[in-house]
Amino acid sequence: MENAEPLLLVSQHYAPEVTGNAPYVAALARALHAKGREVCVVTTFPHYPDWRLGSDATWARVDRVDGVEVRRLRHYVPTHPSTLRRLLSELSFGARVWFTRWPAQAKLMLVTPGLFSSALVRMRRPGSDTTIWVQDLYSLGMTETRNGPSWLSRLVTAAERWTLGRGARVVVIHDRFKRHVVDQLGLDEANVTVIRNWTHLTTSSISPDHREVRNRHGWSSEETIILHAGNQGVKQGLDNVVEAARYADAEQIPVRFVLLGGGNQHRHLVESARGIARIQFLGSLSDSDYQAAMHASDLLLVNEREGVSEMSVPSKLTSYFTAGRPVIARTDPGGVTAEEVALSGAGISVSSTDPADLVAAAIELVENRELYTQLSGAGPAFVSAHLMETAAVEAFESALFPDP
Repeated sequence: MENAEPLLLVSQHYAPEVTGNAPYVAALARALHAKGREVCVVTTFPHYPDWRLGSDATWARVDRVDGVEVRRLRHYVPTHPSTLRRLLSELSFGARVWFTRWPAQAKLMLVTPGLFSSALVRMRRPGSDTTIWVQDLYSLGMTETRNGPSWLSRLVTAAERWTLGRGARVVVIHDRFKRHVVDQLGLDEANVTVIRNWTHLTTSSISPDHREVRNRHGWSSEETIILHAGNQGVKQGLDNVVEAARYADAEQIPVRFVLLGGGNQHRHLVESARGIARIQFLGSLSDSDYQAAMHASDLLLVNEREGVSEMSVPSKLTSYFTAGRPVIARTDPGGVTAEEVALSGAGISVSSTDPADLVAAAIELVENRELYTQLSGAGPAFVSAHLMETAAVEAFESALFPDP
């Protein structure tokens, strides 16, 4: 039965974007709509991770996606997204939302990123029934990436504390996020709920013919394919992967690093990799082709810049775990990513930043067939036990629409 209590879901990212938090936001809106909830999404035109608007980006447009009303607002999208330009991008979206009309009784759900667009919307409706879904922690990001002066880090921390506080209901995607917002930002623990991201992929459309997929992408049966999917940004630190491919070239080691997707570092990485045979760049793929590429690969790579260990949980992991291929994580020991990989039992972590060590770890893992088989089976089992969409949606519905 239709519920009269509408939900206004504000997110800078939404389908058809296929990376970052867009698949989760779209899946949640679709699932709540299917359960009879009235959901309206306010978002932008697709632009991430390439930071480029399509030719169909008008000033405003209303779409209907999987039955959900989606209001798209054009905002400022920087071609080269520096810290300042990303801030302006978020503020421009927040300003557009500020002047959008919505039902006075609507429950409000804000997704961060973007933090600053969410802050603007909260200023307009400070007393509204508000839930904030935290996918990234900006205060940790400023500290870990050292991206900006100390005063800017303090400003971002203050903005995050203000936005998440003031009576909002906060949903975070990891227990370590909860510890940070409670211990460092001073939020009331009772207002913070942990709901893990889930996998938005199914296995129904996966091609069983790995040879055909490998041939399509030019991957030979003699080389080990190490696939990195998703954003190619600063926090991924993919220069390390370029150097690993360069090392493999020099040593004639039969591996190929495949970087699938785009991002603000894509052009730099392509230039850096010029002349290296053992690295390949692929544009974004459809869900079915993405799944096929993961299954046809030998290893799935998470690569993080040194020092980045707490600010986010890589969204690619939930997809990786469905693929039945071991995960290899180049990340700081003891960080969120290393913890997730260890908890899943589906991969190994490499703490060394030496490109030779990354290549050696990959070759050793592929040659250890017993361990390879064990890790391959652990990912899908972890998904079944912990990352199912139905459980996450039920948790969100309970948080957003508590029984009177």
